Amino acid sequence: MTLTEELKSPLGLIAGNGSFPLEFVESAQRRGLSVVAVAHTGETDAEIERYVDQCTWVKVGELGKIIKTFKKAGVKQAFFAGGIKRIKLFGGVRLDLKGLSVLSKVRSVKDDAILRGIADEIEQNGIRVLSASILLENSVPSEGLLTSRALTAEEREDALVAWDAARAIGALDIGQSVVACEGIVTAVEAVEGTDAAIRRGAELAKNAGVVVKLCKPHQDLRFDLPAVGTKTIEVMAECGVTALVIEAGKSLILNRQAFVEKANNAKIAVLAAESKKYLLNQ
Repeated sequence: MTLTEELKSPLGLIAGNGSFPLEFVESAQRRGLSVVAVAHTGETDAEIERYVDQCTWVKVGELGKIIKTFKKAGVKQAFFAGGIKRIKLFGGVRLDLKGLSVLSKVRSVKDDAILRGIADEIEQNGIRVLSASILLENSVPSEGLLTSRALTAEEREDALVAWDAARAIGALDIGQSVVACEGIVTAVEAVEGTDAAIRRGAELAKNAGVVVKLCKPHQDLRFDLPAVGTKTIEVMAECGVTALVIEAGKSLILNRQAFVEKANNAKIAVLAAESKKYLLNQ
């Protein structure tokens, strides 16, 4: 589905952290669509309550409450926007009966398997789960240079190393981001997230490096698309990391105009590439 006229109010939003949920709501409302949000305590920005038509707060693992909220509101289409800190999977999660049911069915406790299990359970209740990117087409970059400065030859070589590593860790559902410097991988993203991985990689590289953030090879595009934003650029600039490569057509740039402006001001090169071959030819 790509045509917004096929979307019907109210849309259901499963909101995580970051600015993505608010951008989704703003985009929906510009198209005259109302939004019923389920927000996660300790994760979702409380500002969301000001913008949606209805907001219900849940704890991580309360899948039954999510489904009940959507069904009561007449939601037929639901979207995931924003992440949940992966570290929470190791404690502090209280699963309700629906959550326990999903966990008992999935073959793995890795992100992709759990999210697919949640989406399947929601769809079994008559609610279709769609990719939030269909409402944020301008946030999904096409292939090409996004900033005024291109990658240097040295940055491109590091990006090629990081690209291969990012593909490898993605296939294992470990993470999406890799930092490399002088041909050596200095950090791979794990449960700590992209920003922490950038800081760790830059520290080992003595305030230098290149970041590559890619979609996982078997990524379900309905959720957990690789996202970057102004905070990403701020962290890179703070750490001395000079270039970023993301995957064209399969990434989200939050607050794109401000993102590009901040990258240009920091003289950070940002490239969207569909393949390693495109990166090689830059």
